[in-house]
Amino acid sequence: MSVLGQGKHGGSAANDDGRSIVARLSGMSDATKRVAKEAGYVSKKLLKSTGKGAWVAGTTFLILVVPLIIEMDREQQFNELELQHQSLLGSRAAPLPPPPK
Repeated sequence: MSVLGQGKHGGSAANDDGRSIVARLSGMSDATKRVAKEAGYVSKKLLKSTGKGAWVAGTTFLILVVPLIIEMDREQQFNELELQHQSLLGSRAAPLPPPPK
């Protein structure tokens, strides 16, 4: 005998599996806590590896690029000084060609 609002076993729609709503919510709560814990763990590992990557990139920049920038600045200062000396001595030499690349 079937009554509206009842499932296959004669219970309400909420008790199809024989579990109450509280039990289902408790199961969902446990799963949510587990997922949140795993997400926190993954976030922590990602942050740690990102920090290591940033350190490697920063150190590489300091070792390889900064000396290049310093050398380019020295060369520019040398060229300016050479032009200044030429103008003081009165020689009108042609401007220096651009440095080779």
